[in-house]
Amino acid sequence: QVQLVESGGGLVQAGGSLRLSCSASGNIANIRAMAWYRQTPGKQRDVVASITSGGATYYADSVKGRFTISRDNTKNTVFLQMNSLKAEDTAVYSCNAKLAPTGLPSVTINYWGQGTQVTVSS
Repeated sequence: QVQLVESGGGLVQAGGSLRLSCSASGNIANIRAMAWYRQTPGKQRDVVASITSGGATYYADSVKGRFTISRDNTKNTVFLQMNSLKAEDTAVYSCNAKLAPTGLPSVTINYWGQGTQVTVSS
């Protein structure tokens, strides 16, 4: 079994910062990529940032220059440093891992964390 544990959400004033973290554990052969998604009422869940095991990164245009994704592959952990937060960043943020489970090293499966609320007040 695989488990993703998230932390770091909360309430912050506009212009402030938060750091999210997510650690994956369990029967994992390897993690191919990890990412952060966010969702607000009435909208689909969209990717915010992602990072591969090799270090390649992607950022949504709305967060470029403000958010930074990083990872510690030895701990199967991904971080999202969020600076200069805006009210529009308010959302439920969810961690995603694309991984191969033990026994099925050629198969890629998506796993999700429980989601954490980020609220930015104006």
